[in-house]
Amino acid sequence: MSEQSKQKFDGVVQVGERSRVFIALPFDPQSVWGKKARHHIRASINGRMFRGSLGSEASAYFMVLGAAWRRDCGINAGDRVTVEIEPEGPQQDTLAVDIVSALAAEPAAFEFFQALATFYRKGYIKWIEGAKKPEMRAMRIQEMVGLLKASKKQR
Repeated sequence: MSEQSKQKFDGVVQVGERSRVFIALPFDPQSVWGKKARHHIRASINGRMFRGSLGSEASAYFMVLGAAWRRDCGINAGDRVTVEIEPEGPQQDTLAVDIVSALAAEPAAFEFFQALATFYRKGYIKWIEGAKKPEMRAMRIQEMVGLLKASKKQR
């Protein structure tokens, strides 16, 4: 993970519609981390670990903070917080060249892969990396691309 992918900012815990508690992001993750249907992230909020996916409305992105997490961390609406945030899981810049090439050739598969939760992305990569022979690896990559095109989270 490159240092450029990490973002650090100060924000305020806010309350929105339906009592949703969130921290607004002061940047556009689509511009910083690439266009994805869903951004899965890991963060540190005042030094407390947080994992989840970003919410969005129009062009605004935010981190929704659940009641139990806030209670356990002592963070409340109105608090000023320091956030360090980065995308979670395998990212395009950390994937092997043959996997990136295969996904780049099939934009629908690549988009679906990017939107998958970390667990599923890691599962596909581990399965491919487990191939002992180059021809088996190539077959697994092609199978993964076909499954992703068919919107399958796992094989």
